[in-house]
Amino acid sequence: MRHRHIKRQTLLDSLQRKSEKCIECGLCRKECKFLQQYGTPKQIADSFDPSSSKDLKMPFECSLCGLCRAVCPVKINPAAMFLEMRREAIAQGVQLFPDYSIILNYEKRGTSKRYSYYALPENCDTVFFPGCTLAGTRHDKVKGIYEHLRKTIPQLGIVLDCCTKPSHDLGRESHLHSMFHEMENFLQRHGVKKILVACPSCYRVFKDYSEDLRVKTVYEHFAETSLPPSSNIPATITIHDPCSTRDEQQIHAAIRQLAESKLLTIDEMKYVGTKTLCCGEGGTVGCVNPDYSANWGIRRKEAAGKSRIITYCAGCANILGFVHPTSHIIDLFFDPQAALAGKTKIAKTPWTYLNRLLLKSYFKKRIDAAVSRERTFCGENTNKVAAFKPVVILFTLIAFIIVALIIAVRMSIAP
Repeated sequence: MRHRHIKRQTLLDSLQRKSEKCIECGLCRKECKFLQQYGTPKQIADSFDPSSSKDLKMPFECSLCGLCRAVCPVKINPAAMFLEMRREAIAQGVQLFPDYSIILNYEKRGTSKRYSYYALPENCDTVFFPGCTLAGTRHDKVKGIYEHLRKTIPQLGIVLDCCTKPSHDLGRESHLHSMFHEMENFLQRHGVKKILVACPSCYRVFKDYSEDLRVKTVYEHFAETSLPPSSNIPATITIHDPCSTRDEQQIHAAIRQLAESKLLTIDEMKYVGTKTLCCGEGGTVGCVNPDYSANWGIRRKEAAGKSRIITYCAGCANILGFVHPTSHIIDLFFDPQAALAGKTKIAKTPWTYLNRLLLKSYFKKRIDAAVSRERTFCGENTNKVAAFKPVVILFTLIAFIIVALIIAVRMSIAP
């Protein structure tokens, strides 16, 4: 009877499948603090009450990493059920936790006119989609990736935009679909057929939600062609596969092929590939249950031992970097000495936003675009003005810091 208030048929179907198929073996609970707290998938499905605010908020503590599915002997997908619960919460008008405003504003800036830029040369059928975080933290390396890709794809275009994965994970399904399909339709209208991504989350969104655009990682492309030239340094590393590519064994293989081509020895951890662990950032759990989020990082640190972690997700590299020496594989491509020594210069907020604007300016000058645009579409029922308030605050802060530095320098040299 408690399920009668559910609005979404997809959630009802998911609850029924988990209730019927879960054998309560405990393998998923063994791996997950969230399930240790709330019960087996069957127990959660049977007891879920959509009229309870507690039950509607509960799924936001799941990392959505999919490890539960990977270890399940009967192949059910509890993470999919928790995502449907999040979508049900949004459908019922549950107010998201205040801390989510940070990630949602981050997404909003990424899709805004100020930060977005599409440049498609004549006869362009392939674009490079670097994503938000890599463009901000390593904007010079994004330039390097683009220039190297052009050696094999001369008519390569660029898309600086956000895939809206945060909205996906927070259950904002309507906003995700409206934003993603507007982008997809624009690219298809102008002849784009293939997307090259550097971000695993972007890969996941394009693969799951686009029926016609083919998506591939730059890592697979580099494995098939060549890497940007740089020195090789023999060293032992371990590799962290992001959750978003859990089932993409061709990507796992490409990453390891590239690492070995740099003469690196890979000391594999226990949980990799299809059974990889979450870095702690998954599902934006850190906003509502920091302990669950931190636990993933602790487990990763223990598994890595003394080896430097190499990953291919900028978000994973950032969050794992707080607990263990970690580098993005892109850093290895361009400056392996600095990467292995932990001396790679990674931009931090607020400079990441300035870097993204500089990158946009670079591509405006670099690409002779037959078609270009800055995105103005904001999705359904979106307040366009609100998207720019954080930007104004950010640049006011940057201006204040610069003025303060100038004053300090002048005072230090004053007679």
